[in-house]
Amino acid sequence: MGKRLFGTDGLRGQVNIYPMTADVALRLGLAAGTHFRNGHRRHRVVIGKDTRLSGYVFESALTAGLCAAGMDVYLVGPLPTPAIAFLTRNMRADLGVVISASHNPFMDNGIKFFDKDGFKLPDETENKITDMVLDPDWQWDYPAPERVGRAAKIEDSPGRYIVYLKNSFPAHLTLDGMRVVLDCANGANYKVAPLALEELGAEVIKIGTEPNGLNINHQCGSLYPGVAAGKVLETRADVGLALDGDADRLIVVDEKGTVLDGDQIMALCAEDMLRRGALRNNTLVATVMSNMALEVFMKERGCKLLRTPVGDRYVVEAMRREGANLGGEQSGHLIFMDHGTTGDGLMAALQILRIMRERDRPLSELAGQLQLFPQELINVHVERKIPFEQCQPVLDGVAKVEAELGDRGRVLLRYSGTEAVCRVMVEGEDPEQVKRLAGLLAETVQKHLR
Repeated sequence: MGKRLFGTDGLRGQVNIYPMTADVALRLGLAAGTHFRNGHRRHRVVIGKDTRLSGYVFESALTAGLCAAGMDVYLVGPLPTPAIAFLTRNMRADLGVVISASHNPFMDNGIKFFDKDGFKLPDETENKITDMVLDPDWQWDYPAPERVGRAAKIEDSPGRYIVYLKNSFPAHLTLDGMRVVLDCANGANYKVAPLALEELGAEVIKIGTEPNGLNINHQCGSLYPGVAAGKVLETRADVGLALDGDADRLIVVDEKGTVLDGDQIMALCAEDMLRRGALRNNTLVATVMSNMALEVFMKERGCKLLRTPVGDRYVVEAMRREGANLGGEQSGHLIFMDHGTTGDGLMAALQILRIMRERDRPLSELAGQLQLFPQELINVHVERKIPFEQCQPVLDGVAKVEAELGDRGRVLLRYSGTEAVCRVMVEGEDPEQVKRLAGLLAETVQKHLR
């Protein structure tokens, strides 16, 4: 067994291959229940999942472990990750659990936790839980027989989440007359998202709302925005919205069929909040992967872009630390801290629809202000993942490229967390220059790290 179970977004892997096995999930339930059990009161846990067939396996195993540890378990069925964060807070639960592998194919699954305030667990807590799970001799502090937990289904949880979403949309506005293409990726939001938009008055053209346990993210959703783009053009819709399997990320398509990534959406929302005086501390939080154009965009408006490592949990941690209320990732995770505690694709969609309705302009005009810098990304196979600062030729290569780019471009070197690969990324205003410099730097990395 490895020393760590959790990655940047919980435990994840292929079903029935370690660590995504029923026995690990049972021990994980035991460990989490033991850690969060405090005193002799009844403790509550909310468990939600996406539409993967294997969700039944891990739901049952986690429930057994948590109940054995003395936690009462509330099962809400297929619901988006942000819905579990909300319900954990709303139901005053001690813990929230999501069974999902997000944008991965059906043969994968994952488990992630939220604390009582709806935030993902810090590394320190995950490490304590991991120690219990991986220690075969761990002595479990089982409660007395009369203190073991119960399990129950919460039937009205989708309705609770819809009300929560609609409360983030101005009461005096509707979506009457707006045609929306909605791709739910055959995932967790296949029921809730269409209902929420229809209740606000939109005409919803649905894609990916017929899950069968095996088709989640299959050639649909945020990984395949061209599907929504084609339907927007075909139906002359006002906007296209593409969610991923657990609906915590969003990719948007304007009325011309142009795909907008997370950076372009963040720019639109940041400018709107700045105009309304609602952008706290004039700060937007994004990751190192966000396009340089977003940084320039914020600076030109007298604002700051704060960068974090890749992973929406690190974005949220920085937002809480800096007192920011808007953040996200290029991949489509968008966090509106005034409304929620984690990325929420449908919440983000409602903010965009609000802006379109309030300003009565097509999305192509509203989102066309951010012109992304050309970006070249090259994956270089490496034999050694030594720290870059310990390889002087690589540092010299980076310095040379940065000097040529000046303050209108940037370089990013990053090792993959799952492959023997170094990702070499160069951004700038001249596409030919960017391509040439990325190639040169990739050659340097390959020469000295192979």
